[in-house]
Amino acid sequence: MKKYNFNAGPSILPQEVIKQTAEAVIEFQGEGLSILEISHRAKYFQPVMDEAESLMKELLGVPEGYRVLFLGGGASLQFCMVPYNLLEKKAAYLNTGVWSKKALKEAKGFGEAVEVAASTTNIPDNYEIPQDADYFHITTNNTIFGTEINDRKLADIYRKKGNVALVADMSSDILSRPIDVSQYDIIYGGAQKNLAPAGVTFVIIKESCLGKVSRYIPTMLNYQTHIDGGSMFNTPPVLPVYTAVLTLRWLKKNGGVEWIEQRNKTKADLLYGCLDESKLFTPTILDKEDRSRMNICFVLKPEYQDLQDDFFRFATERGMVGIKGHRLVGGFRASCYNAMDVEGVQALVNCIKEYEKLH
Repeated sequence: MKKYNFNAGPSILPQEVIKQTAEAVIEFQGEGLSILEISHRAKYFQPVMDEAESLMKELLGVPEGYRVLFLGGGASLQFCMVPYNLLEKKAAYLNTGVWSKKALKEAKGFGEAVEVAASTTNIPDNYEIPQDADYFHITTNNTIFGTEINDRKLADIYRKKGNVALVADMSSDILSRPIDVSQYDIIYGGAQKNLAPAGVTFVIIKESCLGKVSRYIPTMLNYQTHIDGGSMFNTPPVLPVYTAVLTLRWLKKNGGVEWIEQRNKTKADLLYGCLDESKLFTPTILDKEDRSRMNICFVLKPEYQDLQDDFFRFATERGMVGIKGHRLVGGFRASCYNAMDVEGVQALVNCIKEYEKLH
């Protein structure tokens, strides 16, 4: 039976990328060594790191004056690295869920950090960004509750921020749609949604935003350290970086970010359309404008709550993997990241419709 991976992360990767990674684990580029055992200083690994940065820049249209870093520690480490490097007096945060809340908590350890608005059921837009803030932080996609900042609301943020630096956690929707990188000073995220296995974190950083805080920054937490070291000040996560390169090649070969955006829209329209018409299920996010394309959360309607375990069993038996909702929300969650194809989403839709016929 074919299985469809809807896990929220670590999550699905393109099948060809998994196979190519597996081959490199056996032997890397004919060198007689596994990629698991090669030195990151070896002459044949430096081109991998260079290609990773080059492809990220190409696919996202990263302008001059920016660097792309590949670091360890996950997005959770970035929650403190950002304020360590940028917060001198004040930072502002848009709180749209668990991860932005955690980022805000870390920032409060470095100075004044204010919450301009908060919601887990929609993306707030009735707020102002303090113009005396060192930066404004957003989380563009909420994996747990299923909201995403759409292009219209991003444009509103660009307008509101004025000259305030913009920082974004894009862990779960990077490379899923075109973005205007020039509007941001830092974009960061864990790679284990749309890019690579867990273990590597990408940071896209505008070099001119650094060097403005008066505090001492520990060497490993200083972005300048990693810019100067080309992401190899210390041993990088070699295998995930290589897999990231393979994923970026896959994306470029198929048509880039513009292509994947259309595919992601098709998948989201397909599943949300099914849920909106369903007599058993309903999406947890009712405002269509704020619905995530990456993490589609849904629940049984109140009168059918007793069917939750039964539907989970039913779907699992038909190859749907990882659809149980986060414990804070309950219900179900279908994570439709870049590597999930339309066939997989259609299989889930068929599963939902088949279950409805039985009830």
